[in-house]
Amino acid sequence: MDDGLKQLGEVIATALPGAIGNVALAYGELTLTVESERLIEAITYLRDDPGLLFVCFIDLTAVDYPSREKRFDVVTHLLAPKHNRRIRIKVETGENEPVPSLTSLYPAADWYEREAYDLFGVIFTGHPDLRRLLTDYGFDGHPLRKDFPMTGYVEVRYDDQQKRVLYQPVQLAQEFRSFDFLSPWEGAGDYVLPGDEKTTKNPQ
Repeated sequence: MDDGLKQLGEVIATALPGAIGNVALAYGELTLTVESERLIEAITYLRDDPGLLFVCFIDLTAVDYPSREKRFDVVTHLLAPKHNRRIRIKVETGENEPVPSLTSLYPAADWYEREAYDLFGVIFTGHPDLRRLLTDYGFDGHPLRKDFPMTGYVEVRYDDQQKRVLYQPVQLAQEFRSFDFLSPWEGAGDYVLPGDEKTTKNPQ
């Protein structure tokens, strides 16, 4: 199985010189890292070549690596039903670097790309309707970025007196507390948690 996938990766890399940055096997699937400017060419080849026929779009998402210069991987999964093969395509991109949209090749990519834009801030050029999908219209930021605060920036509530929904900055009722494992009402003190006392005793 792995030998067949490895050979397939070499065939694809040979057919697309300069477009494939890396070929790897992971979790029983072939993973190709594709240069962003060659993405449409590469995906078209994967879809239309008779020996490949990756005609079925499975999904698309992004992965955030904040410490990297190009912090995002845009990851696409495709399926070739005729050959019973799956493939994973990765494209590295920066915070302000757009990635070509796959909607012209796979219309099903529409909402997946909107979700990646909404939650990660990845921009897709050529998308017919790139707007937020899961968050509200005035939402600030992209909540699946690893530097996005867990509390968010605003809270939403309905005000019964004003009879409307209000957006207000998040206000924490208390500072962060380190809770212990015995009681949620007391901070951790200078005591040993049950079971830890065994590590301090000298063996007999």
